[in-house]
Amino acid sequence: MTSKTGPFLLALDQGTTSTRAILFGADLQPLATAQQELQQHFPAPGWVEHEAEEIWQASVAVMRDALAKGGASAGQVAGIGITNQRETVVVWDRATGRPIHRAIVWQDRRTAEFCARLRAGGHEALVRERTGLLLDPYFSATKLAWLLDHVPGARDRAARGELCFGTIDSYLLFRLTEGRVHATDATNAARTMLFDIHRGAWDPDLLDLLQIPAALLPEVRDCAAEFGSTGVLGAPVAVRGMAGDQQAATMGQACFAPGMLKSTYGTGCFALLNTGAEPVLSKNRLLTTIAWQLGGQRTYALEGAIFVAGAAVQWLRDGLGIIGSAAETGALAAQADPAQSVYLVPAFVGLGAPWWDAEARGALFGLTRATGRAEIARATLESVAYQTKDLLDAMQADWHGAGRTVLRVDGGMTASDWTMQFLSDLLGAPVDRPVVQETTALGAAWLAGLQAGLFPPPGTTATHWRLDKRFTPAMGRDEAARRHAGWLDAVRRTRSGHA
Repeated sequence: MTSKTGPFLLALDQGTTSTRAILFGADLQPLATAQQELQQHFPAPGWVEHEAEEIWQASVAVMRDALAKGGASAGQVAGIGITNQRETVVVWDRATGRPIHRAIVWQDRRTAEFCARLRAGGHEALVRERTGLLLDPYFSATKLAWLLDHVPGARDRAARGELCFGTIDSYLLFRLTEGRVHATDATNAARTMLFDIHRGAWDPDLLDLLQIPAALLPEVRDCAAEFGSTGVLGAPVAVRGMAGDQQAATMGQACFAPGMLKSTYGTGCFALLNTGAEPVLSKNRLLTTIAWQLGGQRTYALEGAIFVAGAAVQWLRDGLGIIGSAAETGALAAQADPAQSVYLVPAFVGLGAPWWDAEARGALFGLTRATGRAEIARATLESVAYQTKDLLDAMQADWHGAGRTVLRVDGGMTASDWTMQFLSDLLGAPVDRPVVQETTALGAAWLAGLQAGLFPPPGTTATHWRLDKRFTPAMGRDEAARRHAGWLDAVRRTRSGHA
């Protein structure tokens, strides 16, 4: 049981659609949560932006609110762990901390043409070798280059050392420490397309290729480290953990052994497979990434990224207006006519792994006069399972240890039993949903507690993970294969529309 006097751990989880803080006890059980939605800005088709100042203000507000709800004071907090939407780019004034432009979000596709030119110039091999990534607008580097090119005076100011670049974690840390610390962790650095994941250092050749001054870049530290302290909570509190959201979720899901696999369903969907101490270069257009870095030692993962998962449910609510809340979709899908084969390919901002098609756009297939709300809702939920299967098939082909293992799931969409059962049916494998589904925040809190000395090293124990429900396959394998074949045909048709 957690003592009322602490110690407590505070996780700041800055996501794509909201900013939240969760207060955890020393037993890693959540005690209080505070959250604020984040406004999305779409200045042009395929462009997505956030106000970084709004993110900062919300971050302070939710941390204070979580402490108040939990009846805790800053002096009782052993550490803050930060986890964040990855790849999103902020450039700010080193003297004032003020952004020079809105943050360009990971979903943003404005640099697709630039990436295509780099690819045509033969540069993708270098990117793959050094970073484990592909040349795609998803990653931070080309977004940063765009800001330097399009904000008046930015390149000159960057060269003079007047500006800082960072992903959201780095920006928040800078503000929390009043500009004393400009740092990031290895997992976020690994998503910039500027970081050599083998040497654990910024890559001078990639910086030169994109004409990015090294003076912009943050220092790279372990995921559990002393990142400085903040006074915004009323008393000094140390920031002791930092990881990108998907890596934090991997730790929150206790996937510490090679071969363990998790998939997070938020705005997008991200599957990570722990491959151990050696990076595995994908032959199926998956990403090789750093799962975590502790004590200077890196653990690697294969990752598949789906750009649209929960965002498709938001589209049903906000774009089409056919549901009032996300919670309605499972019951609505269960009412769908089983004789209709409707497929949604949610390529609203292109297709992620394993297709990596920045030009693809969303499409609905199989519509008839009898198609209604229920069928479209079902197709939306099913699209997440189909995309997950594509990722896991690619992982199985890439790595001998990626057999049909148990999939640990988390994120908002996992609250839908209907969706999780269909996922298990399609994969032909068990799907485990944990008690604490906010595993991203849990991972951040765990890192802070690890650095504070509250927990043993990873792998020696995973007692914080508890099973809520296991879903097991109930669909015949022939039926699952037939449905997946229909999905692959829909993807082919979607992509051929711009071939």
